[in-house]
Amino acid sequence: MDLQIDSRNVTMTPRWKTEIENRMADLQAGHEDLIHGRVTLTKNAHHKKSQNVAEALVVVTMPGRHTLTARKEEKTFEEAIRAAFVAMAIEVKKFRDKRASKEIRIPPIPLRGVVSKLFPKEGYGFLLQEDGGGEVYFHKNAVHGIKFEELEDGTEVSFNVEEGEKGPQATTVNPLPTLPGAVEKAAFD
Repeated sequence: MDLQIDSRNVTMTPRWKTEIENRMADLQAGHEDLIHGRVTLTKNAHHKKSQNVAEALVVVTMPGRHTLTARKEEKTFEEAIRAAFVAMAIEVKKFRDKRASKEIRIPPIPLRGVVSKLFPKEGYGFLLQEDGGGEVYFHKNAVHGIKFEELEDGTEVSFNVEEGEKGPQATTVNPLPTLPGAVEKAAFD
């Protein structure tokens, strides 16, 4: 990991630098996902609350261009460094937990069926599942790849289903793709 240590309005002491390097090593322990780290110590003589406030800013970059920041102000630089690294450890843990808990979404396998009832004025209809699973409601907004007005009873479709308020409901309705040979064959029958 690339580590950059800076100071503003204060001279960096070897003790602070060692403390920062050790804390960054602890943060990275067991994980090689920290790409870049930057720690800046600033002595702000013009702080509103009290004079000579010590500030530690820790910035860490992780894969996917995720940047985490922790800034703490204390009376001494040792306290500010510890507080900033404690806050950063919490942020890094949250990021790693979130990344580890991501579910892999598998797109649903579309079902096949035919349009069994249409209510064009109302903008909805029903599909009869190919496997005999019963009728499924669909709204005209779920129709893709063909206009709702072009649907007819008996039109073969593929669709995805989820449980709606009043039973199964199609979330998407698509016409079955026509095979190149199917058009030619139908023309000669």
